[in-house]
Order: sequence, then structure tokens, then C-alpha cells
Amino acid sequence: MKILYFLFLFIVTTMATGDEKQLETLFYDGNNKFTARMSSEIAKTIPEKSFVLSAYSVMTPLAQLALGSQGESHDELLEAIGMPTDNVTKAAFSLVNSKERSPKGATLKMASKVYVANSYELNSEFAEDTRKNFGSEIESMNFLDSENAANEINTWVEEQTNNRIKDLVDPSNLNGDTRALLVNAIYFKGTWKKQFEKMLTLESNFYLNKDVTNKVPMMFIKGDYNYAESHELDSQIVEIPYEGDESSMVIVLPRNMQRMNDVQKILEDPSALEKALKNMDMTEVELKIPKFKIETTTDLKETLIKMNIEKMFKPTTAGLDKFLKGVGDLFISSAKQKAFIEVNEEGAEAAAANVFELAYTTSVGVVPQVVKFTADHPFFFFIRAGQYTLFNGVYYSS
Repeated sequence: MKILYFLFLFIVTTMATGDEKQLETLFYDGNNKFTARMSSEIAKTIPEKSFVLSAYSVMTPLAQLALGSQGESHDELLEAIGMPTDNVTKAAFSLVNSKERSPKGATLKMASKVYVANSYELNSEFAEDTRKNFGSEIESMNFLDSENAANEINTWVEEQTNNRIKDLVDPSNLNGDTRALLVNAIYFKGTWKKQFEKMLTLESNFYLNKDVTNKVPMMFIKGDYNYAESHELDSQIVEIPYEGDESSMVIVLPRNMQRMNDVQKILEDPSALEKALKNMDMTEVELKIPKFKIETTTDLKETLIKMNIEKMFKPTTAGLDKFLKGVGDLFISSAKQKAFIEVNEEGAEAAAANVFELAYTTSVGVVPQVVKFTADHPFFFFIRAGQYTLFNGVYYSS
């Protein structure tokens, strides 16, 4: 059995006008829809559990796999990321990559590398696309020395994610049948524009339901924030900016703690959140949110199949014949994401990584003047840079 592993982690920022504006809109819509679908499926898989994910970090490898595939699998991958053709895919992702920069006051970085087994070579067209449109470096690797190969790759991932994502590659999964690894890394760290006072952080009840509570460190601040009350979502929504005002955390807090599943269902349509965000007003808010840390490992193969992205996982339908020179019958045998987020008085830090294994076989309400926003029960969160969602998840205190 021939193995090809993929690991991915990445980033997104804002862009410009003309034809670029059309590409922006296409990419923006694709990212929103993919994020909403993926988040919904993970929530169903681990109900009433905290999680964090970076759906955008999955879009990038799917785009690369689309360019390396043909037939029904190729069409399925393009549909999943909201791209009509290969040329548009190249243009859109190239634009994002070329415009990439850290938002003011925050750290946002992406790196990409393709490791290829010593005796194999990327298809020349795919190699060019990978370099040009995704900014990937290409390096030969001796996968027979699995310990050193895994250590080198894991060290690279740790460096790109400020040591937040560790042990992404298990040396036991690398051997003489490993064909290549494609590695992307995304890392974000932001400092609140107005930081929470540590001395005001107190242990407080967090209600999982009316009968079950956990103790959590609850942060407090009072200030002016973009705020809305959405009738459609039956939720309070607040946007907490990071320094520089180009990135933020959005929290959607259902009014009824028992309606998380109902709100999640509505959020499957990304326009519901976008409509609420467009109708936010600057409001004085007494804000209480938990100080928290979440680490999540997700079986992406299971999740993507539930999202009807399934042909690349089957040897007979994957069609990944444009990836390596002289190697056909490749398919994705497994996929995994590791993600991390920490929110404290200073700000937030987040990172994510994905691993794909490729095998070979033969509306808004009226807001009062001063509002209380007390996140003492489960809520949804989104880290955004400009118009793009980099990370999102759910907090249940467990």
C-alpha cells in the first residue's frame, strides 16, 4: 500500500477591487458556506462538547487536491469549496495568498511546504500551481527514516504555530510506501483593543442546563462594542475587537441555553450570521465571558463524507492522477485536524493543522442603551480577520 500524507494549516485576510472583487466575493461565499457546513457536522458528531476548528484550513488542501484530480472527484471538490473551474480556483487562492498579511495589532501567518519521497516527483503542472498559487515550498524527504522525518515535519509545524500544534505526524505512519506530505500552517494571536482586568476575573457558575453547572473563571469588562439582538437566531451577538480594529472575536449567545441545537441549525445558512453582523450598533455593554482553552482533534474523513465530499476517499473514484509523476490509483485514506484556541484577559491565540493520508492500491431587534452580555451558558464563537472567518467553535466549558 502506497501512502501519501497531507497536513494543512493556514490563514485568510481581506482584498481589493474590479475582477479581484469578484474573486473575493466568490472566495468569501465559499468560505462562509464551507465553514457553516463543517461546523454543523462536527457539532452533531460531538454534541454538547466544546470544540474549535479552522474550516478554511481545510479549504486550501481541498483546492490543491482538486487541481491534482480529474473526473467526478474533481467536480465534487470544486463544488465543496465553491469554485466553478480550475482557473478560477487558481486565481482566487493566488489572490488570497498574495494579499495575505497580518491584521493591524495582531499576528497572522501562513506557511506551506510539500515533502516528496526521494524517489518520487510531483507532476510538473501541479508543482507549478502549488508554488505559484499556494506559496508552497517543495522539499525531498527520506520517509524510510520515519523517526527523523516525523521529527523534522513536526518541528516545522510547531515553529509555524508557536508550539501550539504538536505531534501532528506519527512516525509509525511514515514508511517506504509514503509518497509525499503537503503541510500548511496557520497561526493567529490577537490582543484585545481593550483588555480585561485580571483582578476582576472571578470563579462563576457556567450553566450547561438549569440543573447542571460548572465553575469557570469569568472575565468582566464594561465598554462600547458592536452589538445586536437577532430575532432569527434568538441570540445576543457581540463583537470584541483586537488591537488595530482589523480582527475580532464574535460571540453568539442564545437566549435559551436549551436551544443550542436550534441555533446551530439556523447557522447552517451563513447568511443568518452575516445579516446580524451587518446590523450591529455600537452599544455600551457589560461583558462577561469565560477565560478558556480548547484543543480539538477531528476526524476529517468522517466529517467530509457527511458533507458529501466522499469520492476522494475511494480508490475507484478518487481520480488523483495529476498529483505525482507516474503514480495513479491514489486516494485519501484518512484525514485529521488538530486545532487549538486560548482566550484570556489579554486576547486570543489560535492554531490549526490537518493531516490527509493518501493511499495507493493497485434579523435584528431594538437594543437598549446599556446591555448585559453574560456568557454563563453555551455559546458559539468566531475569530475573524476582515470579512473572513479563520477559526470558529462552540464553548460548553467541557
